[in-house]
Amino acid sequence: MANDLTMQQSIEELRNFFEEKIQLTEFTNQPERLYEPIHYIMQLGGKRVRPVCTLAAAELFGKSPGDAINQAIAVEVFHNFSLVHDDIMDEAPLRRGHATVHKKWDENTGILSGDAMMILAYQYLSKNAGTRLNVLFSNFSRTAIQVCEGQQYDMDFEQKPTVSLDEYLGMIELKTAVLLGESLRLGATIAGASDIDLDLIFEFGKNFGIAFQLQDDILDLYGDPEKFGKQVGGDVMACKKTYLFAKAHAIANESQKNELVDTYNKTNIENAEKIEQVKAIFDNLDIRNRAKADMNTFYVNAGIALNSISVEDSRKKILKNFAESLMVREL
Repeated sequence: MANDLTMQQSIEELRNFFEEKIQLTEFTNQPERLYEPIHYIMQLGGKRVRPVCTLAAAELFGKSPGDAINQAIAVEVFHNFSLVHDDIMDEAPLRRGHATVHKKWDENTGILSGDAMMILAYQYLSKNAGTRLNVLFSNFSRTAIQVCEGQQYDMDFEQKPTVSLDEYLGMIELKTAVLLGESLRLGATIAGASDIDLDLIFEFGKNFGIAFQLQDDILDLYGDPEKFGKQVGGDVMACKKTYLFAKAHAIANESQKNELVDTYNKTNIENAEKIEQVKAIFDNLDIRNRAKADMNTFYVNAGIALNSISVEDSRKKILKNFAESLMVREL
């Protein structure tokens, strides 16, 4: 492992470093119709949470961010590949305030450019990997297939009248949380962290990813639309089974369960009325506070994993502060 005295950069500095690199990255130019959509989606910005985690994890174990930049690019390309294909499946018109790839071009272009992005992700993953190539490939491949499994479960849930807590938590772990954990593990792997620390930093990211998704579910119904940036009750309007629904169904009595399922799956009702009815059921079961308590449990578990990593505590502050900053959204 590299020298632990390496100066660490702030999250904002790491984000700026990555943004500069990704804006300068050429993913090849010909044929133009294959690569132009890739440049388009990769330069639309976003929070860059995953590549920043990769760079921060490398620094945590004493490496410079430049040593892990290719792996950071790999995870961001993979993440955006999944978004391109998800947007096609969801028939989404917008991504980050701009036209989605399949709307700006067409579905066939979105599929093919997305396929190319998956391959490009592996190409960047392998750059400057040295003796750690096999470990990087093994872990990343396992995570990549899990993300696909999670997406399939999410689509399956759209056809189900109910979803259990275990089913929902399993889905978001696969679809969302494992990639955040893998982003951190990539940087730690490049830095030569021990197997124990690789497992711990993955657990930190995975548990934090679940906590973040639960927070997202709560905010969808209870958040301030101006602060959250989304329409309140969007999940309810779309009959999307979230943690709030699964939690309510798990603790409700038989009569409440029937009312919940009937109301939640209605499509012949005004959106405002449906949201009001569902919220009334949730409030009666104190779902908002129960979900917040569960969210905090996963967040605490993430902190326990981070605290257990065999690096001096002062070097963990950047990741701790980053996690805290992402969780400070009004609930």
